[in-house]
Amino acid sequence: MQAAGAQTRLGEGDLLDGQGRLADRGWAVREVRRYARAAIGVAPDNPAIKEWDYYAILTPDFGLAMTIADNGHMGFLGASWMDFQARTFVNGGVALPAPHGAMDLPPSADSGDLVFEHDGFSLVFRHQPGGRRLTIDAPRFDKGKGLAGEIWLDQPPMDRMVIATPFAENDQAFYYNQKINCMPARGAVAYAGETYDFAPGSAFAVLDWGRGVWTFDNTWYWGSASGLVEGKPFGFNIGYGFGDTSAASENMLFFDGRAHKLGEVTFHLPTGAHDSGPWRFTSSDGRFEMTFEPIVDRHARFAHGPISSLQHQVFGRFSGAATLDDGTVLQVRDLIGFAEEVENHW
Repeated sequence: MQAAGAQTRLGEGDLLDGQGRLADRGWAVREVRRYARAAIGVAPDNPAIKEWDYYAILTPDFGLAMTIADNGHMGFLGASWMDFQARTFVNGGVALPAPHGAMDLPPSADSGDLVFEHDGFSLVFRHQPGGRRLTIDAPRFDKGKGLAGEIWLDQPPMDRMVIATPFAENDQAFYYNQKINCMPARGAVAYAGETYDFAPGSAFAVLDWGRGVWTFDNTWYWGSASGLVEGKPFGFNIGYGFGDTSAASENMLFFDGRAHKLGEVTFHLPTGAHDSGPWRFTSSDGRFEMTFEPIVDRHARFAHGPISSLQHQVFGRFSGAATLDDGTVLQVRDLIGFAEEVENHW
């Protein structure tokens, strides 16, 4: 369900109360609520507890996505390489059986390093002064073609999207999510014998940091892009599809370090395959009107007994108009990003 127009600001404090329920719901532009896995209201080994850090670093020509996740019944170290000129993608990764919190993912998006190596696949996400350093070493990626490199993400002082979302059908279910857009990237990645350089000005990253207790059956829609508009950092986060968003939506623009809150945004998908034609995006307040030209559908399917996930993360280019809080209209043209539809039974 999409937000009905209310946009409640989160206050500061603990995320959960003494019964493991959200102490507050709504949105913020910084990490104002403290998450603690020990405060969750369900058993520590309940597979409904989901925690992940996901980075997507994109240029106009290629992109890299990396994931570290503890989804209860399965942990995952993953990477995807996208070639936008060739319109191709490769997924790779390794599973960790039923970690149920043993991966010890940090309770904050602003501190705590993630260092994991399993079955010849290594991912390291470190905090350092001024930004983040991401390292991957996966020699068996893509049938031995290999994927390895290091990318530095600048993180200057800037707003982000923070939201605490409850689920109406279960008062101990929630999703605490942060999206940090517009992080300039620099570094290099070697894939299949070639080196690809990431340079500020053309390479930008988004972090999707999620912690929560989920209901079993849900579908979400998410879109994100970061780059330069009028020579200044610009990006956005849009999405809906799960939880009770009556207190706030997750829709937000970012321009020159400042956030601009949006109301409802609706995804209009093509009638055929996810990459068969343009997507459209409209907003209830008229402040986000975009078209999206698909390049490649990074799709993935997982099924094991009743557990399943069907993912369509489509990378492409956004064009249209975005209106800031003061009424300034930004014209966006061919901004690289993605839009996705994900259906989970987990």
